[in-house]
Amino acid sequence: MVMELTSKIFPIQDGDKILALDLGDQWVGSALSDATQTLAKPYKTVTLADMLSFLTTILQEEPIKIVVVGHPRTMKGTSSEQTAIVERTFEELQKSFTSASWVLWDERLSSKRASQQRSQKTPAKEERIRAHSIAAAYILDSYLTFLKAQQSL
Repeated sequence: MVMELTSKIFPIQDGDKILALDLGDQWVGSALSDATQTLAKPYKTVTLADMLSFLTTILQEEPIKIVVVGHPRTMKGTSSEQTAIVERTFEELQKSFTSASWVLWDERLSSKRASQQRSQKTPAKEERIRAHSIAAAYILDSYLTFLKAQQSL
């Protein structure tokens, strides 16, 4: 069983980046922090089938030390079928990509917040696809806020 690592702080230095993933049934949204681990920016949305290739490339090209994966829980904090799927995928990714530390992070309401940012200028399908990377940015922003709060203790 996967445990959520909400209090574990991994060593990170200025210049290192953090990647967040929002795993969906068809799409994977990603967001990338800046080198000071202050800002979360939507990065790319890729198909689930392309996720391994995407991770291989970005982990080689960027100084990523931590990968934060959105952990879907119900509003009551219980597990769902999607929770189990994400936890299995998380374990597989953690074993396959050992150059970074992996963290499961609460993603409740991130998709809802992302869908509220729709623009009238972008076609609906493109917006739905981009919403995954926006959701990943919300997940990453939450994690970055947590890190900053821990550092100030």
